[in-house]
Parts: sequence; structure tokens; C-alpha cells
Amino acid sequence: MDMNTKNGHSKSGGKKFYLSLFAFVMITSATVMSIRNFPTEGIIGWQTILFNVLAIVIFLIPCSLVAAELATGWPGKGGVYVWVKEAFGERWGFTASWIQWFQMTTGFIGILAFIAGTFAYLFNPALADNKVFLFLIILAVWWGSTILNFRGLKTYTRYTTAFVILGTLIPIVILIVGGLWLVGTGYKTLIPIAPTASSLVPNFTNLNQFVLLVTFVFVYIGIEVTAAHAQEMKNVKRDYPIAILIVGVVMAMSAIVGSIVVAWVVPVGQISLIAGLMQAFTSIFGSSLSWIVTLMGILLIIGSIGEVIAWVYGPVRGLGRAAAEGMLPPFLQKHNKADVPVNMLILQAALISFWGAIFVLLPGGVNSGYWMIFALTTSVYIVMYFLMYMAAIKLRYSRPDVKRPFKIPGGKLGMWITAGWGFAAIAFVFILSMIPPSQASVSSTSVTVFEVFMILGTIGVSIVPLIIYRFRKPSWIPKEQPTQETE
Repeated sequence: MDMNTKNGHSKSGGKKFYLSLFAFVMITSATVMSIRNFPTEGIIGWQTILFNVLAIVIFLIPCSLVAAELATGWPGKGGVYVWVKEAFGERWGFTASWIQWFQMTTGFIGILAFIAGTFAYLFNPALADNKVFLFLIILAVWWGSTILNFRGLKTYTRYTTAFVILGTLIPIVILIVGGLWLVGTGYKTLIPIAPTASSLVPNFTNLNQFVLLVTFVFVYIGIEVTAAHAQEMKNVKRDYPIAILIVGVVMAMSAIVGSIVVAWVVPVGQISLIAGLMQAFTSIFGSSLSWIVTLMGILLIIGSIGEVIAWVYGPVRGLGRAAAEGMLPPFLQKHNKADVPVNMLILQAALISFWGAIFVLLPGGVNSGYWMIFALTTSVYIVMYFLMYMAAIKLRYSRPDVKRPFKIPGGKLGMWITAGWGFAAIAFVFILSMIPPSQASVSSTSVTVFEVFMILGTIGVSIVPLIIYRFRKPSWIPKEQPTQETE
């Protein structure tokens, strides 16, 4: 951390340090930037440009601004739990932190399936469509990462940084450069090499064609996590918006070009949502350079495993704040010698295993199952954003005395416009997430199953923390209450 600070020293030196603009950009990029969504975005070809712009306008901008104000006003550990608790009480604070944690237990099925599909392509591509194989890899990677995290924060930090850089940034560059090189040699692309007016704009009269907006919004979901570091920036009012703008532009540009490269070289109807990158690398480098394809597969696996290792422990730390205040039973509050909540991690791994089994049992092919889990993750996470936006508005009225180093301009009206726009836009995405897209190959006979799964799944996940809170016991409250710490 010290190398990435500006005009600062380590905390151990007793002087406050500040994150440079570059350091904050890197932290945010590492949190939200990923290559695995390129195949999903590539399904719609040149329309990916419009969808990325929409995702930035309806989600990234309002969410990052609201999160920055909340994080700098209430910088203590706990994040969304603290923000929502300050506005609406501990019941809803616990609900928000639970949802932020629980969505990861469903969302990471897609990442784990991506790892399995990529691994299959290294020796037997047919296994990428074998759900039993995918399930076994899901179990092996998550439980292995969980056991590794038992060793504590230092071990987890040591692996994640190198893995994400090695397995995300390098493959993105090679995919884009390789694709552009192939097209430059005269390769006949599978979609027009340049966009036309009709290829840029989706058919808005067909709602099913518009549902993939959920995918693009999900790319930026989690941006509020890095807002917790905003108070460590020397000039947060100026640098935070610039940092988010840089990350948004870099992510959007890499996603647009990367997904277009995938669409250029892999037939749209044959793009696998979990193995599409390996399909693209195979098309670009072919049999004569098969070693590059193998190397890319290894790097993609390394990068994704690094992301898994990081997130195994990440959301648990936020929920741990609520647990330490008596929201969860004592056995989930226990830590080992490395200060790791081992029982919480074991429960988390069990839930991942459960959702992995659901993924295997869902009707339809791998693509439809992948989408169902993906859409449920988004709809559940959106519930948390509803609470976050409402908390931001409420706190402008109930806690005007709290100093906010970064404050959305325009007074209360500015907050209403920003958070209100974010709330309305995310509500629209929530509705879209309930509709299966035509591109995800969900058969007509499975549409009802999809909708029931989405509605019951979202309600079920959201109501669990309310039930836990209702039946919590006084004995759950630790004898010594945690102090409010600041980063």
C-alpha cells in the first residue's frame, strides 16, 4: 500500500497517507474489471457500444457518486451495513449487508463455471457443456480457495494481486491485439467489420432483445465497494469523480473492443457464455499457434482463481460487522488464530455448493442455466442498491451535521436527482432481470420456470435476513461491543 500512496507514510509511521489518483484507479479496476463477460456482450455484436453507454449512465455514475458521499461521511468498517443502519436502523442495515454478501454466493457460480469451461478447453472442449464436470470444478475451486483463506489476510493478499494482473490484463491485451492482427491479415469476420446504423441500435420493440442490459449493468456492480477508500484520497472532491471516469472509460472501451473481437471470430449462435474466450483464442491463433491458446487458458484460470480467492473473504468481512453486533448466532462470530471467521466461510462454501447443484439441475443447456444464476444474482443485488439509494436521501435530512468530504452538489435537490435517477434506473434493470433474453437460449417451455425461479429466489433471499433479525436472541450479542473503527 505504501508504494501506492501520495505524499504519505505507512500507518505504522504515525502519519496519515493518501491514495494517489493512479492508485485508486488501480484498486477500482481490480475490483470490477473482468474479461469473462466479453462472450456474453459479444452475442449482440455492435450493439454492445450502446449497452455499455446505457450501463454507465443508468448505474455507474449515480451509484459511484452516492457511494462516495456515504463512504466519506461514514468511513467506519462495515460499508453498506453502517450506511443503511444510520438511515433506517439495524434491521435494514443487516438486510443490506446480508444481500451484499449473499449475492456473491450465487454470482460466483458464473465465475466458477467460467473457470471450469476454460479448463475443459485445455484438454477436452466437449466437457464445457457437461454440467457434472462443471459442478465438480466449482466444488474443487471454491472449497480449495476457502481452505487457503483460513490462513488469513496476508496469504490471501499475496495471491490475489499477482493472479488478477497476470490473468486479466495480459489476456485482454492479447485478445484485442490478436483479433485486430487477424482482421488486418484479411480474415473474413463473422459480423460486419465496421458497424452500420442498423447494427448499432437494438430493436426496442422486442423487450427480450433488450434484456441483456442486465449483463452490462452487472459488469459495473460492486463499484460501491471501492468507495470505502475514498476518504483516503487527498483531494477526494476532485480525484474521485476523475478516477471513476477513467475506470468507466477503460472498462467500457476494453469491453466494447474485446466483445467485438469475440463476435468477429466466433459465430454468434455458437458463442458459449462460459467458454467463449477460449473459442475466440482458438479462432485467432488456430492450430499453428495452439500453444498460445493453451497459455491463455492457463492465464484465464489463474486470474479467475485469484478473483475467487479475494472474494471468498471479502463480503464476509462486511457481514462480520453485523454479526459482531449480535445479528448472527455466536458460532458464526468465531474467528481462528489468523482472525478469520472460519464458520462463516464454511457456511459460505456450503451455499456455493448448493447453488452449484441448482445450476446442474436447472432445465436447459449450460447457457440457460448460467443466465438464470446470473440474473438472480443481479436482481438480489439490486435490492441492496434500493436500500443504499434511499439511505443516501434519508441521511441528507436526518444527519445533515455529518461532514462529507465528497458531497453530491446541488444540495438536497442534487441528491434527489442523483439517487432518484439511480433508483428508477435500477428498478428498470430489476424488471428486465425477470425476463429471459432470447439470446440466452431459454426455451419457451422454460420461460415460466425462469420467471418463477427469479421471483421466488429474489423474495426468498431478501426475506431471510428479516427472519433472522426477528428471531435473533439477546445471547447473540457479544459481551464487548465492537468500537466504530475508521479506515
